[in-house]
Amino acid sequence: MSNAGVDQTLLALADPTRRRVVDVLRRKPLRAGDIAAALAISAPRLSRHLRVLRRSGLIEDSGVEHDARVRVYRLRPERFGVLRGWLEEVEAFWAAELSAFKTHAEETRGRRRP
Repeated sequence: MSNAGVDQTLLALADPTRRRVVDVLRRKPLRAGDIAAALAISAPRLSRHLRVLRRSGLIEDSGVEHDARVRVYRLRPERFGVLRGWLEEVEAFWAAELSAFKTHAEETRGRRRP
C-alpha cells in the first residue's frame, strides 16, 4: 500500500464511529439501516461514515437480487491485509532497533569498571 493509501486508511479508522461500523460488519454484511440501528445513529450521519469507509477501500457495497434499492455493506479483507503488512514492517523495524539496543547495552555493561 502506498503511503497515501495507508494515510487514507488510518484517517478513515481514526473516527470512533467508523471503527464501530467496522466492528459491526466484522460479524456479517448488513444493510445501512441495520448498521444505523446497531449503532443507534441517524441514517444521514451513517451515510457520511459509509462514504469515507468506501472511499478508503475498507468496505464495499453491493445490491441484492430482489431489490435494487437495497445496498449491503461488507468489509474488504484485502485492504486490512495490506494495512496489517505495513504494521508488521513497522513492528519488525522496532524489534530490530530494540534488539540492537539490547546487544549494545549488554556489551557496554560488560566493559564497565566496578
